[in-house]
Amino acid sequence: MKQFMQSERLLDLRSLLVDLLNDGLLTQEIVDKIVNKPKTSAETSKHPLNYIAEQGLEGDKGLQLNIEFLSQWLANKAGMDCFHIDPLKVKAAAVTQVMSFAFSKQHKILAVDVGFNQVTVAVSQPFKTDWVSNLEHVLNKPVKRVFANPAEIERYATEFYTLSKSISGATGSMAPTTNMGNLEAFLELGELKDPDASDQHIVTIVDWLFQYAFDQRASDIHIEPRREVGNIRFRIDGVLHRVYEMPMQALVAMTSRIKTMGRMNIAEKRKPQDGRLKTKTPDGQEVELRLSTIPTAFGEKMVMRIFDPDVLLRSFSQLGLANQDFERWETMTHKPNGIVLVTGPTGSGKTTTLYSTLKHLATPEVNVCTIEDPIEMIEESFNQMQVHHAIGLDFATGVRSLLRQDPDIIMIGEIRDRETAEMAVQAALTGHLVVTTLHTNDAPTAITRLMEVGLPAYLIRATLLGVMAQRLVRTLCPKCKEECSVDEKLWSDLVYPWKVEAPTIVYKTVGCLDCRNTGFKGRQGIYEILPMSDKVQAFINEDCDLAGMRKQGMKEGMKTLRLSGAQKVAAGLTTVEEVLRVAPVPLNIK
Repeated sequence: MKQFMQSERLLDLRSLLVDLLNDGLLTQEIVDKIVNKPKTSAETSKHPLNYIAEQGLEGDKGLQLNIEFLSQWLANKAGMDCFHIDPLKVKAAAVTQVMSFAFSKQHKILAVDVGFNQVTVAVSQPFKTDWVSNLEHVLNKPVKRVFANPAEIERYATEFYTLSKSISGATGSMAPTTNMGNLEAFLELGELKDPDASDQHIVTIVDWLFQYAFDQRASDIHIEPRREVGNIRFRIDGVLHRVYEMPMQALVAMTSRIKTMGRMNIAEKRKPQDGRLKTKTPDGQEVELRLSTIPTAFGEKMVMRIFDPDVLLRSFSQLGLANQDFERWETMTHKPNGIVLVTGPTGSGKTTTLYSTLKHLATPEVNVCTIEDPIEMIEESFNQMQVHHAIGLDFATGVRSLLRQDPDIIMIGEIRDRETAEMAVQAALTGHLVVTTLHTNDAPTAITRLMEVGLPAYLIRATLLGVMAQRLVRTLCPKCKEECSVDEKLWSDLVYPWKVEAPTIVYKTVGCLDCRNTGFKGRQGIYEILPMSDKVQAFINEDCDLAGMRKQGMKEGMKTLRLSGAQKVAAGLTTVEEVLRVAPVPLNIK
């Protein structure tokens, strides 16, 4: 590949196009068209590589000249590594100490890694090196230059330095602003602007936190105090990632602002508290967040659960519930009365399943009422009530009140005790459909759990329509997954004790920019659905034979969680290892 001969020069559109032409990636006709095309002031101010990438050009054999390809091409031309800036892996607190924002902005560079013996700096002008000697002299260590997407350098330089400046300012004493509203306090996010502009430090940090979480597809935000510095971590596709280490003073001030927005008592730091607020993503979608604080050894820990507004708009097949499983679930939830249970641990997708089902059932002819602790997502088509223990409003009291509200369908957040279970049974016996959750490992053990809380077997037989256990597995990134042969031992562990033929082809994780080199993007459910047929009900007695019940359920079409996961593996949606990670071993197997 022909190398650039000139040095110490800025890239321009014409020279880049000529080199693409010389390398056979563009034709003369396309080059002339781009050069002669009228440009707006915004387009003129863009880096020429980003401008070329936005033209949607194709090279030979359908090669897409996107920013990833062009960045690698230009890095090769300059004899440099191509670097993708992953904000989850860049320690913003460290890299902003390497140089000032003014120096970064002047030379269009950004430090991306600070090592003991070397500093790595991403550049958008690979042929400008006049700044290197100055920086090496100040740092007293060598600088390694790598080429990165110029738009990413500009964006993250602004974000990192804005955050760093705000955290420095927040270490002073600051009182958060109060904004009391209704149940859904609404937080209007601002924009991350030039860090030299005046800002309200804590407001800026909180804005960054939420925008960053939305951008990274986080489902939970953890703010964790420690002795000297606090941690901020995001849960992405079920796995926690450390995002930032923050001085404790700034962390405490940030927690106080979020508590204020969530209508929580900022003076009370000794008791756990719950709250909620609404805000908007950068693209304008409203998002609900559920807040929870607990006292720890080093201060208040806060966890914010982010509820994706698109979840309720997704079809059951997008959630992972399809074919026979969907038909069985539909049959159970369209009965006029009875109890339907969804079981699984925290974070297994039970709430999403229940809300999606209720939204599907909540027609204008039906009165859907819920009693929750707390209300997870506010949905206009339901009548939602929140448990309030301080005034004696618990699940059982709430269900008793709802029965006087002429309901058709009642959703109970969770059956935790005998009184709640008895009220659920009473509602089912008086002609209502009740959907609720339990914490059990699989579907059959939900029966013994109901007996443990005090329900007699005959009432369970009379009211229970079916049980669905579920888990969430990470799905393979569609852009980078690769075919591979199946590991026979892992497959036999997955389907044990049943003999299920292994697929000839499965897929493995690879990793790309789209999935942040994890190989996974998004999650889907795996399900174990046990309808209460006459033969299954026969096993519900004081000496409940769970193994026999499971065996009978499987004769009638039930799949265990692991077998359901095996189907996802065979369909190329996930890996054997991922299913083994989340799905429990079936108990009491005969």
